[in-house]
Amino acid sequence: MSTPISSTPPPGSPSPKRARIVAVTSGKGGVGKTFVSANLAAALARMGERVLVLDADLGLANLDVVLNLFPKITLHDVFTGKAPLEDAILPAPGGFSVLLAGSGLVEYSRLTPEVRDKLLEIIETVSPRFDRILIDTGAGISDVVLYAVSLAHEVLVVATPEPTSLTDAYATIKVLATQQQRSAVSLVVNQVSRIGEGRVIRGQLQQVVDRFVTPSLPDPAVPFKLDLVGEVPADTAVREAVQKRHLLLEAYPGSEAAKGITAVAMRLAAP
Repeated sequence: MSTPISSTPPPGSPSPKRARIVAVTSGKGGVGKTFVSANLAAALARMGERVLVLDADLGLANLDVVLNLFPKITLHDVFTGKAPLEDAILPAPGGFSVLLAGSGLVEYSRLTPEVRDKLLEIIETVSPRFDRILIDTGAGISDVVLYAVSLAHEVLVVATPEPTSLTDAYATIKVLATQQQRSAVSLVVNQVSRIGEGRVIRGQLQQVVDRFVTPSLPDPAVPFKLDLVGEVPADTAVREAVQKRHLLLEAYPGSEAAKGITAVAMRLAAP
């Protein structure tokens, strides 16, 4: 029988080390956010980290599809008290753990006090157990997405080179800077067609942020930093892995996209 997890150490014991929480988000759907979350978790696990991916896309969850998992217990059961949190934490291919959300749960697509309290309670409870928690948020800037992002120490925005993705990425970055007073956000550019394209895109976004966002910040003298942590090449191996419901890092570890994801993991794990 599994031992229940607890966020409270015994009296007199040192405070447990808490996980580094990273929100993986995007302004637009379909840019590969969940693909990045899952494979990034696998790459970090290979580096020896204890990693949990929390599927916070409470209305349109699909992390279970990407990982070919068929959970009997989801966050819905935890929220409603039908199952303990411990029973919802599942091992995933790639050596990490997952907390999966049930898809199509309309009642959780809004930020109700229940959703707010439950998400915070879950994060606080599991944090001492892992080295890193990746929160796979929904796309866009809904109140549920922004609250999930607010629980993270750092934010990883996933975008692609297409104009609609970049426009929505900018909108997300603007909200995070102005509403959450974040001074920096990390960027992963997925599906690049050539090496260095991510750096160009980062520069373009930074210029727009400097012009239109920084002047409206509480202290315009402190610039908002957009940090490129990696680019993932467009790769036929990605589609093949997704269609097979396999992790790219396991199915095609030598592919260019897998190398890109691994480079992002190394950048995040660097002290």
